Amino acid sequence: MVSLQQQIALSEQIKVGDNIRLQKKTSQVAQDVLRMGALVEESFRYSHRALFEQDLEAVQKIIIQDQEIDKYYRQIELDCSNILTSQSPSPKNLRILSAFMQLVRDLERIGDYAQDLGEISQKLILYSPHPCMKEIATMSQHAQLMLAKSIVALTELDAEAGEKIKFLDDTIDDAYDNLYAKLAYQENVPGIVEPIVLLILVIRYLERMADHSTNIAQRVSFIVNGYRN
Repeated sequence: MVSLQQQIALSEQIKVGDNIRLQKKTSQVAQDVLRMGALVEESFRYSHRALFEQDLEAVQKIIIQDQEIDKYYRQIELDCSNILTSQSPSPKNLRILSAFMQLVRDLERIGDYAQDLGEISQKLILYSPHPCMKEIATMSQHAQLMLAKSIVALTELDAEAGEKIKFLDDTIDDAYDNLYAKLAYQENVPGIVEPIVLLILVIRYLERMADHSTNIAQRVSFIVNGYRN
């Protein structure tokens, strides 16, 4: 969870120029981005609990939080647009705000995937656990770690974030390929195939969530360096 100190630290680091009003507005956007990120992190954890601990109450929490995530997404995009059109931002401010607008799209998509995973958990609970569930749980934990590290990178404006997270993303890609081969080419499947199809969707969503986390880290690098690494 992002602390108040981390929110303040990011707000201070992105202050550019002498325009106090612009600094204040940009700092507020930065804090909202971190608050949104904290909600998305929590929704991801709830989806994990729903899938692997059969905690269906967590599904309802995801639904409620997704509404808050969407509110932040819309407000941040609106605030960034208003600043860009009314405050004549400097090139660095422009880079920060454009990165924020792209970054919150990634967060919003991760939140949507968390809700999708919660809905799948409600269907999977009807079936016996698949032998691959432990491996899928590990994949989920790695993807959550990527998101957490990406948000920490944002609070610290870590210029090397993109390269660091990309290394973790390779682990997720390998897990996806391995699990897909096991699930899609499984022979002599007893009973109906719906749980197999659902699990393939689960690993696909986890892989996409990891990709969006990588995007976030690369956007942090863009804020600092002016390019994505």
